[in-house]
Amino acid sequence: MPGLLRGVARTAVVAGTATAVSNRVSRRQQGRWAAQEEQQYAAPPPPPPPAAAPAPAGSDMSSKIDQLKQLGELKDQGVLTEAEFAEQKSRILGS
Repeated sequence: MPGLLRGVARTAVVAGTATAVSNRVSRRQQGRWAAQEEQQYAAPPPPPPPAAAPAPAGSDMSSKIDQLKQLGELKDQGVLTEAEFAEQKSRILGS
């Protein structure tokens, strides 16, 4: 009987170790898959704000003033940053 008991105990240890290793491998693999899916489905960066349309070549000063007022309102609302406002302003005044 002692040989039989020893064989059963050894089988139980081997089976328990195999189960523990298998579970650990499965958890690690699930973690890797989850990380891959997270990267794959991550939200793309937001698109840059739309640029103001350039003024037509034959525009007069009043249309430029109107465009500058609109830009100022967008800046005050927080839609445009100071740098974006300066860039658009130079485009309007340069045309």
